[in-house]
Amino acid sequence: MPEHTIDPNQWIHLYSDYLFNYTISRVNDREIAKDLVQDTFVAGLNSMKNFKGQASERTWLISILKRKIIDYYRKINSNKGKAEIRMSYSGDENEGDWLEERVADPYDKTAEDDLENNELGNAIYECLSKLPAKQAEVFKMKTILNYETEAICNELNITASNLWVIVHRARTAMAECMKKNWF
Repeated sequence: MPEHTIDPNQWIHLYSDYLFNYTISRVNDREIAKDLVQDTFVAGLNSMKNFKGQASERTWLISILKRKIIDYYRKINSNKGKAEIRMSYSGDENEGDWLEERVADPYDKTAEDDLENNELGNAIYECLSKLPAKQAEVFKMKTILNYETEAICNELNITASNLWVIVHRARTAMAECMKKNWF
């Protein structure tokens, strides 16, 4: 008998409300949120053999859901997924701005807003491409994809303290690059 088991028969009862609330706050459309949660459950069923028990069942499902949300935004070619990057401008890791707040309201778009969003997204990805490969990978996993620290450390075989050093360096470099190229 495997050491770590999951019970998909309980997923809807245990996690559907939590996953739906998590999703609706990110996509702001009830039907799309329902679809993404359903897609998450299907993906979870299809990849049950990959569940290693290193995280809770809920955390594992959330990581699948996060990828579904990112894929959704990529599919509709939205800048929302590109803009949700937290960066520290003052050098204090606890103090930061959400670049998403600098992006125009999606329900009040003008041609200038669209242009600004595209330019911001391009500036972010341009700066990201200038980071060393490992910094860029860690930054994306932690800041854009919102992976749990433990999951990143396990996947990249690094310690938590090493992760935070890499994240700090990446945020500092991104902030400096964005200051030059955007602000």
